[in-house]
Amino acid sequence: MTFVVTENCIKCKHTDCVEVCPVDCFYEGPNFLAIHPDECIDCGLCEPECPVDAILAEEELSEDQQQFLQINDELAREWPNITQKQEPLPDAKQWDGAPDKLKYLER
Repeated sequence: MTFVVTENCIKCKHTDCVEVCPVDCFYEGPNFLAIHPDECIDCGLCEPECPVDAILAEEELSEDQQQFLQINDELAREWPNITQKQEPLPDAKQWDGAPDKLKYLER
């Protein structure tokens, strides 16, 4: 089981979750974070830290968010590891809750 960064992270990229991860399983792209599913220990510390509720347990993914399990796996293998909290993207507030953000994911 793993936790998954979902669509609402796109164009927000808050990193509060990174600070509490005991196994450093977050990876950073230009406008999204990914959790490496093989490294996540399912501790759940990251989920309540996300200010935009973009992190869910794998079993809580809705049908339309299922694809993010594969997206996290793929991108975590390509992107650099992140272990320190950073500022969110400058326009994160305006993107919080915006629909259909997958098309804006920068790989």
